[in-house]
Amino acid sequence: MFPSSCKYSELYPVLFLTLSIGGIILNVIVITIADGQGREAAKLHDLNEPLIDHAEGQDFLNEAFKVIMDEVLCKGTDVKQKVCEWKEPDELALLLDLELRATGETQHRLLQRVRDVAKYSTKTCHPRFFNQQFAGVDYHSLAGQFLTDALNTNIMKYDLGPVFVLMEAEVLRGLRQLVGWAEGDGIFCPGGSISNMYAVNLARYQLFPEVKTKGLCSLPKLTIFTSPESHFSVKKGAAFLGIGTDNVILVKVDDRGRMIPEDLDEKIKLAKSQGAVPLLISCTSGTTVRGAFDPLDHIADVCERHKLWMHVDAAWGGSVLFSKQHTHLMKGVDRANSIAWNPHKMLLAGLQCSAFLLKDTTNLLKRCHSANATYLFQQDKFYDMNLDIGDKSVQCSRRVDCLKLWLMWKAVGSDGLAERVDKAFIHVRYLVEQMKKREGFQLLAEPEFVNVCFWYIPPSLRGKEGNADYHDRLAKVAPVIKERMMKQGTMMVGYQPLGDRVNFFRMVVFSPLVSQKDMDFFLNEIERLGSDL
Repeated sequence: MFPSSCKYSELYPVLFLTLSIGGIILNVIVITIADGQGREAAKLHDLNEPLIDHAEGQDFLNEAFKVIMDEVLCKGTDVKQKVCEWKEPDELALLLDLELRATGETQHRLLQRVRDVAKYSTKTCHPRFFNQQFAGVDYHSLAGQFLTDALNTNIMKYDLGPVFVLMEAEVLRGLRQLVGWAEGDGIFCPGGSISNMYAVNLARYQLFPEVKTKGLCSLPKLTIFTSPESHFSVKKGAAFLGIGTDNVILVKVDDRGRMIPEDLDEKIKLAKSQGAVPLLISCTSGTTVRGAFDPLDHIADVCERHKLWMHVDAAWGGSVLFSKQHTHLMKGVDRANSIAWNPHKMLLAGLQCSAFLLKDTTNLLKRCHSANATYLFQQDKFYDMNLDIGDKSVQCSRRVDCLKLWLMWKAVGSDGLAERVDKAFIHVRYLVEQMKKREGFQLLAEPEFVNVCFWYIPPSLRGKEGNADYHDRLAKVAPVIKERMMKQGTMMVGYQPLGDRVNFFRMVVFSPLVSQKDMDFFLNEIERLGSDL
């Protein structure tokens, strides 16, 4: 008996043999087990069935949502619960069992994983989380975020995200309208830092369009002007875009942290005299630490005089534009060329939600960033190709960030968002009034925004301001109090030095979950945690 033909299938681990026995032809299939291929084949699901069990997956998702509701949205917003269940890194790594393995786990075990992640994560939705410029929770926005993730689409083309291409355009139009622009452009970016970098890139392209094809070798020395209290992304952007951090010129600020236009004018003149080409002025509406608002109207005068691009980093403070009472803080913003605005901060739209707004109506975004990839942006489509907006972005895949803001805005309206802004200012006034009634609380200055910056001076340091070691000792107070509050889980607030000022607390008050009781608790807790220092 000898095989008359033999063929091996590369697709499946089998041999197809044709045998001749006494003139009789037999076709035989032999399953091969070389190198374990047969055993692996035996493990495969039926190729006519999906690998994912929808019923099992949906059951898991329902149970996981119950955990999220209980551990995050119920316990996480309850003042009786901890803001943080603190564990040291080594202990936390063991508790979470982070190692990834070859085999999967049971649904019961996975649900415990979900509980553990929720339990040991910092609850930024907690009313006593004052640490960052994002806090609280908006349930309509959260629903939008859940829906965004479930749909899991890309907003670069109309056929992929028809609802969201139209929705993003409308949300950006609404934000521009608050700025005072009847027309313009814009895009949602992955964070305010990227929005700030977009501004620099567009300003450079508008002045030197050849940079897109010829690169940096075609350019003169460019300079960017900003304040020393601006966001670090201005310097990061200069480094990333090849301008260089040495060419970011810092303009003096007043005692409240606001850029001084007269010094800006002088520094622009000096840069020109040294052969540099001034490119862009990056103003700030709501600085990260002190919450200062640069005088936009006066800066706009300087920009117009020198024909410079005016960018406003309003990532933190932009939401005052909803408030009739506080919109004056950004007087002159309509004269800017571009704006960065993060609704995930004061408006609680959920990380991340960062709008980059542009006054330009000449399609500058697309001209600067386009690559004209015909495998994505075909020129013979059956719908308006202007709805394929992917070439406005430096990204290809771009997450949908407009739905959560749109749904929240629909739910409460512009008036409801304005009420949130106004209420935050009311809470700040109350907090400052109460601070002034207590010993040991020393403000850096009266707050212009919702950042309350202060030192807590424990009893042992009061009256000793003239001692040689006073500032060294004061610098150690905030870090110790922060460690104690974190380990006890009672609340969270940030601290930092600034220039020659030693460590002080920066309290940010804006979550609509916050009440005056939380303000009182905050002051009492600072005193409790620091009274023995």
